[in-house]
Amino acid sequence: MRITIFLTAAVALCAGATAANAKTAFQINSTTWTYVDHGKQVRESIDASGNYIENTIGGKHVDHGTAVMKGSKVCFTSAMDKKGPSCWTTRPVRIGQSMLTRSDKGEKLRVRRVAYVALSMPK
Repeated sequence: MRITIFLTAAVALCAGATAANAKTAFQINSTTWTYVDHGKQVRESIDASGNYIENTIGGKHVDHGTAVMKGSKVCFTSAMDKKGPSCWTTRPVRIGQSMLTRSDKGEKLRVRRVAYVALSMPK
């Protein structure tokens, strides 16, 4: 009887942990976002390998580097400066929806997820 109770409790505990992980898990790779950065409308894409490129809608290059998930935040490390990672809150968002995100420095930014578009470095 004790073994049955223990196994039932263990299965319930594992199921609860899996459900909790499913709620917080979000994959940032292969996504594209639009937002206003310093007064300019930009598009940022993160490829399947976690590399990001940020260009204005007009095509001017703004930034590029790597993006990784750390818990419920996405951390961007620019290849264009030595400031280190900049981490922002995130959550699952469907294409066409927007969310308000906050940086570790307290900055706020409204971003909209759009259909994935592979961006390339300007030549």
